Amino acid sequence: MASGFFALLDDIGVLMDDVASMSKVATKKTAGILGDDLAVNAEKASGFVSSREIPVLWAITKGSFLNKLIILPIAFLLSAFLPIAITIILLLGAIYLAFEGAEKIYEWIFPHEKPDTTIAAKELTEEEILALEKDKIKSAIVTDFILSVEIVIIALSSVVVESILNQILVVSVVAIIATVGVYGIVAGIVRMDDLGARLIRLSKDKKGISYSVGSVLVKALPWIIKSLSIIGTIALLLVAGGIFLHNIHWIEELLHSWPSIIAEFATGLIVGIISLVIFKLFRLLFIKKKAV
Repeated sequence: MASGFFALLDDIGVLMDDVASMSKVATKKTAGILGDDLAVNAEKASGFVSSREIPVLWAITKGSFLNKLIILPIAFLLSAFLPIAITIILLLGAIYLAFEGAEKIYEWIFPHEKPDTTIAAKELTEEEILALEKDKIKSAIVTDFILSVEIVIIALSSVVVESILNQILVVSVVAIIATVGVYGIVAGIVRMDDLGARLIRLSKDKKGISYSVGSVLVKALPWIIKSLSIIGTIALLLVAGGIFLHNIHWIEELLHSWPSIIAEFATGLIVGIISLVIFKLFRLLFIKKKAV
């Protein structure tokens, strides 16, 4: 009896070791999307009244957990009964990621004026502020859903040959790490300027370490969000390109002599440009048709 119990503990220990090592590999594969997820959510969670930033972020985090609760069972069922669907979803998601990356580059090259959506900058009633908050939260959760699908599918694709139990454990671990890690870091980023302002206030003579650190934190926030946006865009194209290279053999054979990072970026960029051109043409035709 005792030996059976210890054998069971040993089996659980081996399983946990396997899950930990596979989770590490899966997390590395999703790192690019996590970087973009971080950039997108840092941008979406900023711009609120200071006292509302954490409640809003908590609402988005709960929405992210709900997204993954919806996505995970569907992904596991597809993996068990229709594994080809995982590859199809992966490629469709890669097209979306490449499109998003190319669109960001297009906007940097051909910038256009965007409306000010910063709630903190507007003089609104409490009801209007709450309504705008709701809209921004809804938008953030929808974006999170799309990115969560890609995170789950990429994580699942890295363990698709494993048993269903290992798939469930590994992908669930990655999903939890993605949510807690991303939104934990976002919470720290969006509160940077408040911490900086508090340190500046503590320094009455506007000198000393607290004033210097506070000033750096306040000035650094917009630069950090911009940097995350650039890093996230590069990561999007790399992840999208990597998915195409690993799943469409003729592309991999065509670029096999290239360094992998250049091949992935070039593939992601080309797919992104093609999808962006098609989207722009469809939009142009739709607007013309509507005008007629």
